[in-house]
Amino acid sequence: MTAPNLSPKERMAIARTKMREQDPAQRARNFSEVNLGLDEHAVRQEARRCLDCKSRPCVAGCPVAVRIPEFLMKMAEGDMAGAAAIMREDNALPGTTGRVCPQEKQCEAVCVRGKKGDPVAIGWLERYIADWAAENMAPPLPPAVKTGYRVCVVGSGPGGLTAAGELARLGHEVTVFEALHAAGGVLRYGIPEFRLPKAIVDQEVKNLQALGVKVECNIVVGKTVTVRQIMDEFDACFIANGAGLPVFMHVPGENLKGVYSANEYLTRVNLMGAYQPDGRTPIARGPCAVVFGGGNTAMDGVRTAKRLGSSRAILAYRRSRAEMPARIEEATHAEEEGVEFLFLVAPLELLGDSQGWVRAVRMQRMELGEPDASGRRRPVPVKGSEFELPCDIAIVAVGTSANPLLTATCPELKLNKWGNIEVDDALMTSIPGVFAGGDIVRGGATVILAMGDGKKAAAGIDKHLKEKVDRA
Repeated sequence: MTAPNLSPKERMAIARTKMREQDPAQRARNFSEVNLGLDEHAVRQEARRCLDCKSRPCVAGCPVAVRIPEFLMKMAEGDMAGAAAIMREDNALPGTTGRVCPQEKQCEAVCVRGKKGDPVAIGWLERYIADWAAENMAPPLPPAVKTGYRVCVVGSGPGGLTAAGELARLGHEVTVFEALHAAGGVLRYGIPEFRLPKAIVDQEVKNLQALGVKVECNIVVGKTVTVRQIMDEFDACFIANGAGLPVFMHVPGENLKGVYSANEYLTRVNLMGAYQPDGRTPIARGPCAVVFGGGNTAMDGVRTAKRLGSSRAILAYRRSRAEMPARIEEATHAEEEGVEFLFLVAPLELLGDSQGWVRAVRMQRMELGEPDASGRRRPVPVKGSEFELPCDIAIVAVGTSANPLLTATCPELKLNKWGNIEVDDALMTSIPGVFAGGDIVRGGATVILAMGDGKKAAAGIDKHLKEKVDRA
């Protein structure tokens, strides 16, 4: 039975499918992907739950405006090639977003079905069709007509790759400059293998290269080349180099051995292979790891420490669970794997041993006061509540800020008080033809918001280049 032949009542009667997962005790000791995917029968049943409503709130809730009802109807009918074609047109990185996008706060959050039950599992279906296409379809073809314009994209993270794909489809010649030795940005160095296998990142980069995108690694814009030099060679530029400068807690002892920023810790593991048995990248290991923070990066850090052998892996967060910004699925997976949560606590000092290694953290308990600028209740210290928590590894995951390496060499770029690049509604900076998006504009945000900026910037760049023709 195809989806159009089902009545709304029949569709409402279909229960949401369940994702197959590795056993928690087993997965807490390996780096293989936790979620194991859906089979085709489950996928078609789940797609049939879509009501194909006229208002299409799910599309409006998606930062890259994927035509969700259309690809779901194709999947419900068993037309996987048709669904994949729609997805490839709308989303440059579906295998990634199907795994790490917070659908529960975006497309699924506004799904009409969610008003009287569970929303359609849009993310899981997106993941399935991306993986199906990788196995069953040839890479996309470059456009037949070229514009002759050259565009440089700085950074190969989600925003940069999305912009590169959109621009290549429009016929522009696109070159991506990546500072590290492999493409993917935060998708490669920041997100663990058990959430986003690097083979998925590799495949999606290959799809973009098939469109004609060139990727040049080991180019540090601000050192190897400047923005002004880029604009001497290219017709436009999109800056998407992220906000990779770690923020620390400014407590005594953060310079002790065994204390990491989450950026360094996850980069050593994900990009440099420290988790592999034969890996040559050094990384501290120990029986007790404490991670400070409550976001997805903190969750990635504490779950990684558990897999690297810490019998106690503790996430310490200064607010309550209700205020924790991490995805619900990630928190649930962490708990199942034996991660301990310590809420309403804040570090005062990291204590070291005679060899300069961290041995404990001195903490104090907190209580929630009035809301702060973020709308969340501000944590307030509880007098006389100090205590010590032994630890061998401490990981700071309290946020990131803009790295000034690029902007310091380009004083013409207008910045805000946080050092982020200022842009107009089309994401163009104070330099004509230079656009920017993602974390370097927003501050720390999600993969999908960076991708939304990449798509918007590509449209802005295309319009800017066409207007150059009109002016000429």
